[in-house]
Amino acid sequence: MPYRALPNRVAVLQPGMNADRVLLYTSPGCPDCAAVRDYLKAHGVAYEERSIAVPGVAEEAKARYGVRVAPITVIGGKPLWGTFAQQKPLLDGWLQGGAR
Repeated sequence: MPYRALPNRVAVLQPGMNADRVLLYTSPGCPDCAAVRDYLKAHGVAYEERSIAVPGVAEEAKARYGVRVAPITVIGGKPLWGTFAQQKPLLDGWLQGGAR
């Protein structure tokens, strides 16, 4: 699935969003999922991880965020998805804006 811009994806970068509210949807064997996970860990960001391989989780992601292809990173209720390379600039900006 190609990367799709979200109409409100800039909101993800708002400084001061609570890093405790980070949710990461992953799938087994997904290199981009591992890269996002490693990035969050390296920057000391607390997050909850949910595997879309668990029954019902992919459907949950689709219902809540309109997509079920991992990785999906949700910050303060705002989702972004795509490859790690596509998510990284947004994550960098969010962290540089004072998030944590």
